[in-house]
Amino acid sequence: MQETIYYSKNHEWVKIKGELAWIGISDYAQNALGDIVFVELPEPGTEFEAGDVLGVVESVKSASDIYCMVNGTVAEVNEALLEEPEKVNEDAENAWFVKMEAVILPEDHDLMDENDYRRFCEDE
Repeated sequence: MQETIYYSKNHEWVKIKGELAWIGISDYAQNALGDIVFVELPEPGTEFEAGDVLGVVESVKSASDIYCMVNGTVAEVNEALLEEPEKVNEDAENAWFVKMEAVILPEDHDLMDENDYRRFCEDE
C-alpha cells in the first residue's frame, strides 16, 4: 500500500497509508519554534475534522496549535512525546503526534506535496 505525504501552510505534515494517517509538524516548524518543552495531545477515540485544533506544542519561544489535516478518529497518541517533547526537535519528520484511523482527506483540501511545500517555505 502506497504512503502519501502532504504538508499544510501551518507547517504540519500528514502521512496517509490506506485509512490510517500520522500527523506531526515539519522540520521548518520545529526550527521556527526552537526548543520544544511541552506537547498536549488528544485522547484516543476523539473524532476530528480537517481544520480542527488537534493539540498544542509549546517551546521556549511560544505555544502553537496543531491542526488536524484530515477527517478521522485518533487511534493512538505518541506517548513518548509527552515525556520527551524534545524528540520533535531531534527528528520532526518522524516524531508523529497522533495516528488516526478511518481517515478521509477532504476533497477541497489545500495541502501540498513535498516539492510544493519546499517552495512555500523558501518564499516565507
